[in-house]
Amino acid sequence: MRPPWALLETDFIDRCTRCNECLKACPTNILVVGDGGYPSVDFSVGECTFCGDCVIACQPKALCRDPEQAAWACKASIGEDCLPRQGVECRVCGDFCDTRAIRFAPRLGGSPLPEIDPEKCTGCGACVAPCPVTAITVR
Repeated sequence: MRPPWALLETDFIDRCTRCNECLKACPTNILVVGDGGYPSVDFSVGECTFCGDCVIACQPKALCRDPEQAAWACKASIGEDCLPRQGVECRVCGDFCDTRAIRFAPRLGGSPLPEIDPEKCTGCGACVAPCPVTAITVR
């Protein structure tokens, strides 16, 4: 996954010089060197605050912030390893979701199951690192 406001993949690859200035500018340190030396996002260490510091640092303009456009189309998804799906009470992801995109639907005979509202989910990744079984991904 590319940094927020990345150009389309082919344009991004053409423009990105792999200077790593966006990595240095990221206050939450979620930008890491990925495949081919290009920046990618690692939510295992934190979340994106959509501050835009990476865009400002990107001199080749491989990242281009458009105020009318979301940072990316990525959303969180919860896999089958999720503890409530295994019958274990857990709501950690919901506790870390500032937009309250994760809700817990009650169900008979089991722990409430998490549901992600795609309209509210920003894809920030705040829910990824706290998950005790790494059941959440952002794509």
